[in-house]
Amino acid sequence: MLIAHLPSGYLLGRATQARGAVMAAALFGSVAPDLDMIWFTFVDSSIHHHRFWPHIPGIWAMIAAVILPSTAILGRRWLPVAATFFAAILMHLILDTPTGGVMWLWPFSDQLFTLITVPPTQSHWALSFLLHWTFAAELAICAAALWLLIDKRGARRPGRV
Repeated sequence: MLIAHLPSGYLLGRATQARGAVMAAALFGSVAPDLDMIWFTFVDSSIHHHRFWPHIPGIWAMIAAVILPSTAILGRRWLPVAATFFAAILMHLILDTPTGGVMWLWPFSDQLFTLITVPPTQSHWALSFLLHWTFAAELAICAAALWLLIDKRGARRPGRV
């Protein structure tokens, strides 16, 4: 995924009728794994950024295993925020799996699981992704999020997501 993580977070927030901090958690969680791009871009681009810890589901599972019960006990009103944040991270990793690869079996394996290989047909890897047929899914996610964002009537109708 190149451009659809943030729109997918918005769709998650809208689907759960999130407001305020919960919507912010959906948006931030949907892009949080890509914070590793800062390290990848400025420090070490020799390693695929999906091999850094923010793209490893097992790491997030361990963090969630501590944060979610602690939040449920110590600050129950923040539980929807924390749960939405981790749900958005999971969604990010699921959306990265088809073409980006994710280490779903870590720590038992460091294999990147991917469903579709995007061949390097262009001079830059990003162009190869942009011109691959799978990019249509990203455009669909972006279009759906944009539709909901500008559909003011839908926001006022009860029961609409």
